[in-house]
Amino acid sequence: MYSQISPNRAQRVDFPGRYGTIAALRAPAMGDDAMRTTVLLVPGYTGSKEDFAPMIDPIADAGFEVVAIDLPGQQDSTGPDDEALYRPGPLGSVLAELIGKIAADGRKVLLLGHSYGGLVCRAAVFAGAPVTGLTLMSSGPSELPAGQRRTGLEVGEHVLAEQGVEGTQRLNELRSSQNPAWMALPQELKDFYRTRFLKSRAAALLGMANGLRYEPDQVAKLARALRSSGTPCLVVCGDADDAWTPAAQRDMAERLDADFAVLPGVMHSPNTEAPLDLISTLLPTWRAWLSS
Repeated sequence: MYSQISPNRAQRVDFPGRYGTIAALRAPAMGDDAMRTTVLLVPGYTGSKEDFAPMIDPIADAGFEVVAIDLPGQQDSTGPDDEALYRPGPLGSVLAELIGKIAADGRKVLLLGHSYGGLVCRAAVFAGAPVTGLTLMSSGPSELPAGQRRTGLEVGEHVLAEQGVEGTQRLNELRSSQNPAWMALPQELKDFYRTRFLKSRAAALLGMANGLRYEPDQVAKLARALRSSGTPCLVVCGDADDAWTPAAQRDMAERLDADFAVLPGVMHSPNTEAPLDLISTLLPTWRAWLSS
């Protein structure tokens, strides 16, 4: 079974949010050493809660409750019509409210953000989210650097504006048909990607894309916030990341005084490319944070 459609024990749940439902997959902690700690997983651009499906059971088996969400405007989460509300700052405030509700039940929250979700997670820290630890995965210090991914955002913006989400998906499928790796994927997974993209709000796609293109470097601000609250941080990425370079992420970790880990042979999505290697890196770090 592949990545996002891999089986897991999580139940689909809805959390109340500022703009309506925040859809999530939630799995209880398992085992005699279960902790009152929630691992909150936040996806990146065009992602969803299903991005973390391969990680859910192993993390729950390690004694953590797991909550993986759709950001507003993604997959099953509702969202506003204003593109500006999908930038990291506004989404971070929404995320901080959710974290506050989880923590109000007496739970510690370990927050992990993938790619654009990492920018949102740091904004949640700025908004005062009570987190016990922060993990930034395949996420950078500022806007997406020049390269194929950024070029794709710029082209996609024009297509979205002229043809909407459905027209953009048609273009995506045309491009994908030229990629042998895509054509080799099982139809079930290709159908999932298609349905997920079509369920995305156009405002969310445009607003998050602008966040990826214009987000300033706020590493110094994050370092001050983490230091003042005593919150530990981990930066983790693949050694073949094609979004923010591993070197840029290492530099960010040094500026944050954070732990840094690189996964060999992995590109931009360790959660689906090498979930077990990723988990073997995350769990010892998280346990050390909780025992300190």
